[in-house]
Amino acid sequence: MTTRANRSSFGPDDDTPVFVISVAAQLAGMHAQTLRQYDRLGLVSPSRTRGGGRRYSGRDVALLREVQRLSQEEGVSLAGIQRILELENQVVALRARVSELTDDLVAEHDRSVAQVASRIFAAGRQGEIVAVRPGQRSPRFASGTQALVRWDPFASR
Repeated sequence: MTTRANRSSFGPDDDTPVFVISVAAQLAGMHAQTLRQYDRLGLVSPSRTRGGGRRYSGRDVALLREVQRLSQEEGVSLAGIQRILELENQVVALRARVSELTDDLVAEHDRSVAQVASRIFAAGRQGEIVAVRPGQRSPRFASGTQALVRWDPFASR
């Protein structure tokens, strides 16, 4: 995957709208009127200049080629192609959301592990387990002795 950061600063990336409609049509192997129709239908929506002229990016041209392939080689109607493109966009959005949630879950797990790993426990007077803050003395047994045990939650794994 090419990103703006690792591309040469001398050329546009795939998302930069640089092609006028006639050039985009030629690159996609279509008539300019077909591109206008696809724009009206919302299949491929190029950027617009201040004057309203269409500007296509490399990604737009690739999408035009895919629309043409689905239509001509697979026999999919334009309505079907539009639905396919919508579903593909949903999949991309859902994958991004899953990635965000996974990152959040990993971060929360790491915080929980760090919190649990830093806890100290001691045995209380009645033999119960008591959480002790760092620097705090453990409770004394009836005999006056102290017992302090460091608990490692991963020792049993």
